[in-house]
Amino acid sequence: MSDVITTRREGAVLEVTLDRPKANAIDLKTSRLMGETFRAFRDDPELRVAIVRTAGDRFFCAGWDLKAAADGDAVDGDYGVGGFAGLQELRGLNKPVIAAVSGMAVGGGFELMLSADLIYAADHSTFALPEILPKRIPYHIAMEMLYLGRWMDSAEALRWGLINEALPQEQLMDRVWSVARELAAGPPLVFASIKEVAREAESMKFQEAMNWITKRQFETVDLLYGSEDNMEGFKAFAEKRDPVWKGK
Repeated sequence: MSDVITTRREGAVLEVTLDRPKANAIDLKTSRLMGETFRAFRDDPELRVAIVRTAGDRFFCAGWDLKAAADGDAVDGDYGVGGFAGLQELRGLNKPVIAAVSGMAVGGGFELMLSADLIYAADHSTFALPEILPKRIPYHIAMEMLYLGRWMDSAEALRWGLINEALPQEQLMDRVWSVARELAAGPPLVFASIKEVAREAESMKFQEAMNWITKRQFETVDLLYGSEDNMEGFKAFAEKRDPVWKGK
């Protein structure tokens, strides 16, 4: 893709790596490149799972590039499709995204991490200054971090449910790729429905969300119910074989 964004493709899995020494901070140009990368992932029917990672093991991402801001990058400038870092506001991204976190995730870097569906972190990783935290962990813990600028280590992040696992650095990418391959072999239309319903139902009452599902008002649910894959699960069970998911 570029000097700062590289991709690796294996089957239905796309690995996206941000590489901006020293801290993997994100300026406007980088944000736009990331948005284009994740949009291409979203729109490619052959891709089912994305991994987002960064180069090095000291910084996952320091968030907004303050040096670029000092040189004229406006904080409210054009971040590109998907908003800051290309992932947080990307509409219609109904595929699993896994974050592989190694090192410090600060501010917008922490928010980039939280935009993923699954998060696996090296056990030396630390986190700070995420404004979105009050929605993810107990209010008083979040406000303590925000008011005092306190850092959270991976053990505490795991305790509050912010990450899925904390692993030794040398095991991180093996674990992430293992999960990615497992997801890539799963039913993509089911995963799309899970992601859309989880996202949209957050602002709905429970019964309203259930009504939308049963009436097929979610686009992904409607597609799933009318798909070949919907019947494939039943057929595979009856025929005592592994299902073959086509995503249609």
